[in-house]
Amino acid sequence: MSQIQEFNDYRARMNEVILGKQNKVLGRLFNLDTNTYAEGALSTQTKEMLGLVASMVLRCDDCIKYHLGKCHEQGITTDEVYEIFAVANIVGGTIVIPHTRRAAEYWEELMAIS
Repeated sequence: MSQIQEFNDYRARMNEVILGKQNKVLGRLFNLDTNTYAEGALSTQTKEMLGLVASMVLRCDDCIKYHLGKCHEQGITTDEVYEIFAVANIVGGTIVIPHTRRAAEYWEELMAIS
């Protein structure tokens, strides 16, 4: 199983478990997250790119994978992704480099299924 399929399956399964508990706060948080990335004054593309930078600076590999997948769906190019990587590394410092390696690997896999 590819790491993309594994990540997406796990995320979907666990989101179902979490949301199935019907905790009001968690439900509202998930809803807020969804609505934050909806089209608005900023395009969904721009929001996903911002989410990717933030995720890299915060060093959240799951978040990085999620936003890379969304960037891929939005048609963001490899050149754009590498500029995003550059911004994240300048803002976050060299500690972001290992996350950039994993992000590059994940992006390569996304591009291979295009």
